[in-house]
Amino acid sequence: MSKSLEFLTESLRRLPGVGPKSAQRMAFHLLQHDREGAAQLSRALYQAVDTVHHCAMCNTFSDTEVCDLCVDEARDRALLCVVETPADQLMIEQTLTYRGLYFVLMGRLSPLDGIGPKDLHLDKLVNRAADGVVQEVVLATNFTNEGEATAHYISEMLKARGLKVSRLARGVPVGGELEYVDAGTIARAMIDRRSA
Repeated sequence: MSKSLEFLTESLRRLPGVGPKSAQRMAFHLLQHDREGAAQLSRALYQAVDTVHHCAMCNTFSDTEVCDLCVDEARDRALLCVVETPADQLMIEQTLTYRGLYFVLMGRLSPLDGIGPKDLHLDKLVNRAADGVVQEVVLATNFTNEGEATAHYISEMLKARGLKVSRLARGVPVGGELEYVDAGTIARAMIDRRSA
């Protein structure tokens, strides 16, 4: 195999769920049947890496200093929903039941993987939540062991500062990740959230 093809295959393996055979099939497909698509993918990746950064307020991905949701005056600034990933944020937005603002952790506590509180920008979350405007923090981490531990840690930290903290109601299956749950289930869980 050529070195360029081998490099492409190894690069595609960085994607979640892509093993060596799948990466090889993708590389062959792009070069054999869709060179225009390969070039477009290359440009899109380069542009995203070059221009996408974290929103200064909510930590999600954004092309601008502050994302569109954070500058939207129609949003309820008294509500702050904490999610693990931008994909989780998108799923909650698709339910059309939540009109507050967000904070995206970009992960969850996982000591076995070496991910601690500093890796989740929790100091930035505390500053945001304790700004005097936020009245309730909704913890919408996944119902996995790590997600539950993260929610508990954040809940204790924010309650110690006198903030009202709630948690998504069950309805999202135990062990489920928001990215893969249907919008109706997430909507019900958001409506029926409870104190953490």
